[in-house]
Amino acid sequence: MPGRPQSQGSWSTTWIEVAGLYPRQVPENAPAAAPVSIPAELLPRDGRFGSGPSKIRPEQVEALVASGSTLLGTSHRQAPVRNLVRRVRTGLAELLGLPDGYEVVLGNGGSTAFWDVATFCLVERRSAHGAFGEFGSKFAAAAARAPFLEEPVVTTAAPGSVAVPGHADVDVYAWPQNETSTGAVAPVRRVAGSREQGALVVVDATSAAGGVAVDVAQTDVYYFAPQKSFASDGGLWLAAMSPAAIERAARLEAGRWVPESLSLTTAVTNSRLDQTLNTPAIATLLLLAEQVDWMLQNGGLPFAAGRSAASSGHVYAWAQARDWATPFVAEPEHRSPVVATIDFDPQVVEAATIARALRAHGVVDVEPYRKLGRNQLRIATYPAVDPRDALALTACIDHVVDQLV
Repeated sequence: MPGRPQSQGSWSTTWIEVAGLYPRQVPENAPAAAPVSIPAELLPRDGRFGSGPSKIRPEQVEALVASGSTLLGTSHRQAPVRNLVRRVRTGLAELLGLPDGYEVVLGNGGSTAFWDVATFCLVERRSAHGAFGEFGSKFAAAAARAPFLEEPVVTTAAPGSVAVPGHADVDVYAWPQNETSTGAVAPVRRVAGSREQGALVVVDATSAAGGVAVDVAQTDVYYFAPQKSFASDGGLWLAAMSPAAIERAARLEAGRWVPESLSLTTAVTNSRLDQTLNTPAIATLLLLAEQVDWMLQNGGLPFAAGRSAASSGHVYAWAQARDWATPFVAEPEHRSPVVATIDFDPQVVEAATIARALRAHGVVDVEPYRKLGRNQLRIATYPAVDPRDALALTACIDHVVDQLV
């Protein structure tokens, strides 16, 4: 097995360069499991592979410490914090390549709060949803519970596959770009005929934004939270919004009661002033700003998405080269670049046992999504994860399985 990577060079080292190390067969007459010790030289430099909250780079933490006396504990209505919000908004606009007229809007709460915001402020009469995991289903459920809306049209698919809504008599089409619970990624493109019928395309990019390529012009609302690819903490929602979406919200709110904390128009008004309705988490904003700056300084979204693709590509290739592991998402084009889900043969090894052994050595948060109930590991490969650490992680898994079988 390869030792712990020592190179400090480019992140571009990928699975292709070490593919010759992969072939491996499960020994026959495997002995009973025993306590496992992973040699230090195999361990990743950083053992955080959680799907959210995700790894925060040390440089971000250093920037947070350095800002302690100038930002933390100061008014969010004054210039220093408002300048920070402006830095976030302009940085995201550049990173995502926003079309003319689109705006970055932010508000208190995470994506869960935004499902309610969208239900109140974007769906006029009826919505259509793609639901192929936990998070796409939650927005559909919020729309179904709203007493002022018609029953939504919901297109479903089994976990591990993808469902995007087709043309229907609706005014909003909504689905996740990346289903964090299952590791499936869906295309982002306007539903045929949606423009002609005046329908908005609303895409949940909570775990995709910043780590997966996208043409935001294919959407009217591309919304996300900062605790995934943007290596920050939760507590905020952010959205890239088209003029049509901003107009829809203003028109609906003029005739529909909306709680102020869920008012999209209020969020737009405050965002244009580089602030939020209520006090935001300043530390979250700063960590987000530092991550966006890091992405831009290194090449923007192609750089960030490239890091994620290198890490996840290695993990998928590694799994396919094992007779006791396989990517959960069957179709390669639907395999997430930022959340890799790997099934393990239960006749060979329990994934939970692997996860416990890894956690005991500081390699954490690779457990599967709790509601799937699969013999699986879920490995985040967001841009902050060094591809060399993804390589080291699979070396550690190999070592653990060797000891257990």
